[in-house]
Amino acid sequence: MIDTKHKTDHFKGVGVLNPSDLIGKEYGSIFTVNTKEFYLLKPTLMDKFKALKRKAQIIIPKDAAHIILHCDITPGKTILEAGVGSGGLTTILASMIQPDGMVISYDLRSDFINHAQKNIDNAKLHDFVTIKEKDVTKAIDETNLHAIILDIPNPWDAVKHAWNALETGGTLCTYSPLISQVENTIKTMKQYSFIDIKTFETLYREMIVKEQGTRPSFDMLGHTGYLTFARKVTSELL
Repeated sequence: MIDTKHKTDHFKGVGVLNPSDLIGKEYGSIFTVNTKEFYLLKPTLMDKFKALKRKAQIIIPKDAAHIILHCDITPGKTILEAGVGSGGLTTILASMIQPDGMVISYDLRSDFINHAQKNIDNAKLHDFVTIKEKDVTKAIDETNLHAIILDIPNPWDAVKHAWNALETGGTLCTYSPLISQVENTIKTMKQYSFIDIKTFETLYREMIVKEQGTRPSFDMLGHTGYLTFARKVTSELL
């Protein structure tokens, strides 16, 4: 049995801390580790995201934010994602659709599913996520979905199933590292009644503000992937 009462964790660049020592302390209070002071605050969604244990590459916040906006991810919506990976985007989506929405995740690999489920459980979001070991390029069980997000190598093979599963006006989003993947996907989208097809790349760079002046950070987060969005309609021009 592990003695959690006296269990300590080592945090790089900070020191050794027993997390149980923080239980019962008020949010906003200050505690010290070695000579460094920290504020105890309620975890934010970004904190939960950074705390994820990664097994597969994840969609990061700069791209996830665009997915939320373009796919209109709000409380009560039913969303499907394919390619659960480590559960990074799943965690963000589940936080957006609660308390009465649902995220349905497909993945082919049971090891990814098990790993993602642990991250989702740790974030206390398990009530809003259903994970299936299923190939989205073969079929989608659900219908009248508000949005579908595909983070798979061959999203064009799932476009037909996505069109059938989306509600009218629903959004299909694909995340692809290579522009050749984008080209194949858009070519397939145009074979179905998708409109407003657009592709974006987001770059991210922090500004370092000091008394001496302001400069861009040297650690710019450049290309991660291309986001393509399209909306389903059920007829051609009136």
